[in-house]
Amino acid sequence: MSTENKIEHKIDKADLDGKQEYTITVYAENRIGLLNRIAIIFSKRKINIESLNTSPSEIDGIHRFNIVITESYEVVRKLARQIEKQIEVLKVYFNTNEEIIWQELALYKVSTDEIAEKVTVERLLRQYGASAVVIRKDYTVFAVTGHREETDALVKALEPYELIEFVRSARVAIIKDSAGFHEKLKEFEAFEPGEELIENEFLDKGEKIFTM
Repeated sequence: MSTENKIEHKIDKADLDGKQEYTITVYAENRIGLLNRIAIIFSKRKINIESLNTSPSEIDGIHRFNIVITESYEVVRKLARQIEKQIEVLKVYFNTNEEIIWQELALYKVSTDEIAEKVTVERLLRQYGASAVVIRKDYTVFAVTGHREETDALVKALEPYELIEFVRSARVAIIKDSAGFHEKLKEFEAFEPGEELIENEFLDKGEKIFTM
């Protein structure tokens, strides 16, 4: 199967030259050094990776990489082709934000006294759907899942109320129109099945064949 056929993307914008946010999804074997080689592909082209997440996928033994960058369609297409040249890579998708369902997790550490004394803080946390993860006498940690704009907005809202610490995870994303890569893998195997294992006819005749 050619690289052109393996990379999939649905163009939904007329302006292919304009930069926008893309999520590149890579299915690959989880091998030492692969992540470094993928990162080099971006660094050589001076492209900043805004978010990078790796996790097990729905296929046993196969990992999934979610890489977020802001670039033009043509640049992202070429990057995807380069990534697929890696031996361990099975499949690469790239999609705009409109083509995926995505979330990020954010944690906020806030003074417990501020929460107890000021109703505004409690109201803000409820408004953004925050849930308490850890409650201590000196601080409370809240978790929020959502889009970056939402988690950033809560940071701004909490700044006047002793926001002690903030951290946000990398993006996790699912492609809306994908039937699942494992189904596509089954289709590919049915279309281009691997060669059957042929037993070596000389396997049990070593001494007779290789003795002088």
